[in-house]
Amino acid sequence: MKSLTRISALSLVLLALPAFAKDGVTNPAVKARMDTMQVIRGSMATLGDMASGKTTFDAARATEARSAMAGAAAQIVPGFQAPETDPVAEAAPAIWETFDDFSAKAENLVTAAEALNTTSLDGLKSTLGPVAASCKSCHEGYRLSK
Repeated sequence: MKSLTRISALSLVLLALPAFAKDGVTNPAVKARMDTMQVIRGSMATLGDMASGKTTFDAARATEARSAMAGAAAQIVPGFQAPETDPVAEAAPAIWETFDDFSAKAENLVTAAEALNTTSLDGLKSTLGPVAASCKSCHEGYRLSK
C-alpha cells in the first residue's frame, strides 16, 4: 500500500508541474520535444488515475497509454540529440553536458514503460513505480523550473 501511496503522490506532483506544450514556442525541434513529453505526461496521468482509484481500471485504455508512453519515450534521445533551445524551453543545458547519463535515464523510461503490466489493476500498481521514478530522475537534473 505504501508503494501505491508513493505512486499516487508522485503522479500528482508530476501532473502539477507546468504543462510541457507551452504557447509561444517558436523552435520546431523544441515543440516536437514538448509534444513528446506531453504524450508521456498524459499517459502517466491516465495510468496514475487508474492505479490510485481516481478512475476505473480499464485494461484496454491502460495498454493504449502504455504503448503511447513507450513510443514517446523512445523519441526522447533522438529528440534531444541536437542542443536546440527556445525561450520557453524547459530543457536544462546539463542534458547536453552529460548526454550519456541523460540518454541512459531516457532509456530507463522506455524499459520501465514497456514493462508496465496493464492486464490487471494489481499488475499496474506493481509496475508503475519504476516509471514514476524514471520520470523523476530526469526532471530533477535535466528540467528547468519555470
